Amino acid sequence: MEDLLSQDEYQAIADKMVFPANAHINGKFTSAKSGETYATINPATGKKLADIAACGKEDLDYAVKKGRQAFDSGVWSRMHPAERKEIMIHLVKLMKRHRYELAVLESLDSGKPIRDCAWLDLPETIHCIAWYAEAADKLYHQMSPTTDDAMGLIVREPIGVVACILPWNFPLMMFGWKVGPALASGNSVIVKPAALTSMTALRVAELAAEAGIPPGVLSILPGRGSRIGEAIGLHPDIGAISFTGSTEIGRRLLQYSAQSNLKRINLELGGKCPAVVLEDAENLDSVAEYVVYGAFWNMGENCTSNCRLIVHQKIKDDLLRRVLDKLRDWKTGDPLEPSNALGAMVSQDQFDTVMRYIAEGKKAGANLVAGGEPLALGQGLFIPPTIFDDVTPDMVIAKEEIFGPVLSVLTVRNDAQAIQTANDTPYGLQASLFTGNMKKALRAARDLQAGTVSVNCYNEGDITTPFGGYKLSGLAGRDKSLQAFEQYMQTKTIWIDLSDHEVDACLD
Repeated sequence: MEDLLSQDEYQAIADKMVFPANAHINGKFTSAKSGETYATINPATGKKLADIAACGKEDLDYAVKKGRQAFDSGVWSRMHPAERKEIMIHLVKLMKRHRYELAVLESLDSGKPIRDCAWLDLPETIHCIAWYAEAADKLYHQMSPTTDDAMGLIVREPIGVVACILPWNFPLMMFGWKVGPALASGNSVIVKPAALTSMTALRVAELAAEAGIPPGVLSILPGRGSRIGEAIGLHPDIGAISFTGSTEIGRRLLQYSAQSNLKRINLELGGKCPAVVLEDAENLDSVAEYVVYGAFWNMGENCTSNCRLIVHQKIKDDLLRRVLDKLRDWKTGDPLEPSNALGAMVSQDQFDTVMRYIAEGKKAGANLVAGGEPLALGQGLFIPPTIFDDVTPDMVIAKEEIFGPVLSVLTVRNDAQAIQTANDTPYGLQASLFTGNMKKALRAARDLQAGTVSVNCYNEGDITTPFGGYKLSGLAGRDKSLQAFEQYMQTKTIWIDLSDHEVDACLD
């Protein structure tokens, strides 16, 4: 793991930063055709960073047109996969060269702590793009079982122009998860970053052009979802959309697909993820560390946040005491200070939403044992880790996705009630399970209704494992792993008759 710089060194990089603000279409930066912009704000200071191009339907039409021209020309889509790999590896090298700049840009734009950006988000993004680049020339077609009189070829082809709609909580990482396999499989890619956090995607697109990705193949269109997002959903020449975000917007994209060209829609949506601690859980200090990390990493602005701690009544008080002890190491403050584990909430709206849920928890009678009040740090949007004990399943804070640093502790009497409580949600993205009995762990992992279950840890798997959800947490394809390629490719059967029979005999 690379050593962190000092706060002064990170601030010096920030002070010299030239913020990317225009859309990146056809290999170059361009303002929105309407000339409209919107301000992007540093949530840790309240100060404006830049005025970002507010793209609309005209910009999308132009980007899709250039993407389709590039795709039809074969300049990328029919390039040998090994050549695509080399260009993407060049991009990876450029990202490594500019790693300090990218980490600071991510932190300023989102409020994320610099140590997460430098130690996790950026390295994971680089590794993800490199992994898919290396996979590009290792994807084989198939042959069906036939007699000697025929040959059935099953080939996979890129869809054409695809769109990736990114969330604001992990701008770089989600860029890698989606753009990596979309590019490696030969598509032209339209990226719609979140309006709140657009700048790292714009900077990486500039590096991609420098690396040799042809004009038209990768376009970045910032803007409000109500304008550019709807236009993407309804566009007749976009063949697939990969979306990470809210369940509400996921439903809307499905409607847009039905109203237009029945484009493929892949959804990774919300979550209300549990950490289930059974009576026989071992090493409660370790469990407490995972509970704190799972609940508060990235300020709880995380769809897999383990925001519900479901724990057996015999060990609840002991575990909660250890959780509160571990919490002392999680300092909240200036995101560019490397010792801070928590930064700012991404926006005023998100800050207000989280504070409303905290007020709701207090009103419902839950026992506030940590946090609960905002931190007065200049004009920044800071909420410390907040823990409610004595939460019941019917309380709003136990049922609705908060997307902030709020942990609800629910006490259960036995293992069966623990699993039932964990599954008592319309979501099913991730669950963590803690037990000292591996047979019980395997049985419970199968019973938990979630796309990822981590045992005796908090984890989302790695790049080799598919990521997606059950129930309202997802639909269709998966991010990560080789399965991610299925989002951006379509299957074709080519049947070859090798027989000497006449046509009539063949049809019989």
